[in-house]
Amino acid sequence: MASTIFSTSSSLPTAVKGLDCNTYKPTLGNLRFIASPNKKSIAVPSSSSPAPKPLFPVVRATSDVPVKTGLSDAECEAAVVAGNVPEAPPVPPTPLAPAGTPVVPSLPLSRRPRRTRRSPALRAAFQETSISPANFVYPLFIHEGEEDTPIGAMPGCYRLGWRHGLLEEVAKARDVGVNSIVLFPKVPDALKTPTGDEAYNDYGLVPRTIRMLKDKFPGLVIYTDVALDPYSSDGHDGIVREDGVIMNDETVHQLCKQAVAQGF
Repeated sequence: MASTIFSTSSSLPTAVKGLDCNTYKPTLGNLRFIASPNKKSIAVPSSSSPAPKPLFPVVRATSDVPVKTGLSDAECEAAVVAGNVPEAPPVPPTPLAPAGTPVVPSLPLSRRPRRTRRSPALRAAFQETSISPANFVYPLFIHEGEEDTPIGAMPGCYRLGWRHGLLEEVAKARDVGVNSIVLFPKVPDALKTPTGDEAYNDYGLVPRTIRMLKDKFPGLVIYTDVALDPYSSDGHDGIVREDGVIMNDETVHQLCKQAVAQGF
């Protein structure tokens, strides 16, 4: 229900609460009365009356950057306590969507995680992972030879001699902060069998290399590839039955023995 506004012409204090127009007809001043739905009238200055000078300077911002009023903190607090609250800066306009964007209701999502990646400041505040050389795991390929030999299928990569080239490469990696490696062996074909027995040989290439590295670099973190394919004459990662089926349980038994051999 809309309120009714009417003007009067007489003299009366400028603030009367719960004023009844019929009672004060002879003494009405330059006031306007707003008749609200509850039949109570509120007196306010008419348009011809000079507006009272606010205690708090009115500053209209021309952008979304706040503008200082020039008052001290104590003066600002006193003005707010007196009821002279400063005008809030204007709300920036909502950016327009591209032409042709469909109008759809917002999805009922409690969170939109991408907001924490919107700016460099937010990304720095909410990032959970910081990558450094200490987080890297360096894959190293080794063989029984003394010299480093190139890997044809992987240009720029080499099979390192386990006693010389490997030690040099690990030392260089540690110098730049990389302290974790994973070993991938090249086993001689003569040692490969259908059941991959060389995988758990305590004096095989990988167990022997691990012991040497731990002796040279005690704090080095070493990962190994617990798998039968480097040791299998079939090239599979498991024991293959004569009809081509992988024997899972028997393969797991071999892998457990391989893990124990590499762990010691």
